[in-house]
Amino acid sequence: MASPPPPPPPSSSIQALIADALREASELAGKEIALFRTEMTNNVRSLFVGLGMMVFAAVFAVTAMLVLIGALVKYVATLVGSEWLAALLVGGAMLLVAVILGLLGARAMSLSNLAPTRTTRQVRQDARALTERVSG
Repeated sequence: MASPPPPPPPSSSIQALIADALREASELAGKEIALFRTEMTNNVRSLFVGLGMMVFAAVFAVTAMLVLIGALVKYVATLVGSEWLAALLVGGAMLLVAVILGLLGARAMSLSNLAPTRTTRQVRQDARALTERVSG
């Protein structure tokens, strides 16, 4: 029987281990990046499908609202006896609702509402606490 080959000197085995570790880390990073790309592609695809469905839902909702408004005009016309007056009343009420919603939405979207007040307050508290800790 042949004797087994002698083990390599310790310095070369450490170099081989480091080289193997670097190679495996590189392969792992490449696989993680590929998984990330695949997952993001699927997520973006799902996002666009959902967005398309939302657009179609909005189209159907607007159509349904127009049909319901037409029915409301016809109903009010039977009450007041005039179709043009009914259309004017319903249209005026809808315009009033639209103006109120627009004003409320504009107020909600003001720049003062976008300021990160809680974060600013927390940063100030942290800075104050840090200053007290350093000085005291």
